Amino acid sequence: MSVAKHPTPGKRPTPPLPKTGDLLRVGREASVQFSKPILFRVIRVLDRPTYDGWIWLEGYQLDNRGDAVHRRSIFVMKAGLTAAVAPAGRQRRLRSPGRG
Repeated sequence: MSVAKHPTPGKRPTPPLPKTGDLLRVGREASVQFSKPILFRVIRVLDRPTYDGWIWLEGYQLDNRGDAVHRRSIFVMKAGLTAAVAPAGRQRRLRSPGRG
């Protein structure tokens, strides 16, 4: 018989780390530097020492059409990150392998 594990009282569950390709909305909840939220496409999580619950992300800031406008590294609270949806009419296209 398995026993359900409950989080420690007063402690929030740790959100998962973002993955390559994730699209995030980064706003004030993630860091005060983002008083105006941005869309951010993750390249990778950087392996730098940080405070507990904070992470460094490398990726691209996107405009409202979903195009990359700046490559940047950002320092944010993991718990403040929100998954975002790609702007309307902008979906990734998969290339089919060339016929030979």
